[in-house]
Amino acid sequence: MVTTLQLLLDELTHLSPVAMVMGGAWVIVMILVPVIKWVLGEGAERIGISLGVLFQATLVAIILFESLHPLRATLAVIGIPFFGWAIEFVGSRTGVPFGDYHYTDVLQPQIRHVPVIIPLAWLMMIPPAWSVGRMLAGPAGVILPAVLAGLAFMAWDLFLDPQMVSWDFWRWRKGGAYLGIPILNFVGWFAAGTVVSLLFYSPDIPAAPLFLVYVVTWILQTIGQLVFWRLVVSGIVGSLAMGAFILLSLLAPA
Repeated sequence: MVTTLQLLLDELTHLSPVAMVMGGAWVIVMILVPVIKWVLGEGAERIGISLGVLFQATLVAIILFESLHPLRATLAVIGIPFFGWAIEFVGSRTGVPFGDYHYTDVLQPQIRHVPVIIPLAWLMMIPPAWSVGRMLAGPAGVILPAVLAGLAFMAWDLFLDPQMVSWDFWRWRKGGAYLGIPILNFVGWFAAGTVVSLLFYSPDIPAAPLFLVYVVTWILQTIGQLVFWRLVVSGIVGSLAMGAFILLSLLAPA
């Protein structure tokens, strides 16, 4: 674990000033989400959340462009949101692969009833999930890292879905076993995350900065749900799930 941490810290020293500034902006905005709600009133949190997604997605894009071949980075930065939107478009109309849900009109703007911010949320978390797959599976191959990334991506949704449902960003028509959300949803997240990872994952990804994004997301979600939003169950379950992937990644051989 010490060796892995040292290698990660060494790699983080090569982050560009642009990436550091964007990362700082993302964290500040996310910290201010509760303040925005308190100052502007109920519903204003969507402003902070949308800005946070935009900044985090931009940070991830910067990291990819600074580390990968420009063509590979471009394919990922364009392809992940495109496939994310397509999966959400099909899923919200057919129930495949997530279950029977639909978006409300709360998040705007929308393209064919899918909020524009949602595909960017795929970009902001799929590559950080790749870092978990890369650290657990090692530098060779694509299939195993992609599958592990799909699981790490799904772990984040244990936080995300209950919070977004509580804010009425989307609704489940028939409810489900996990805080009113069907278990099929999480199977769908794993499957979709794995498929998108198989399409765009590269063994050359910069593991350290993307892993840091995954870790900071875990910290922000845990504090936000347990301290500010009073979502105790999802706060604990999501924290344990993402935290397990973080710990296993740190314990994996460097």
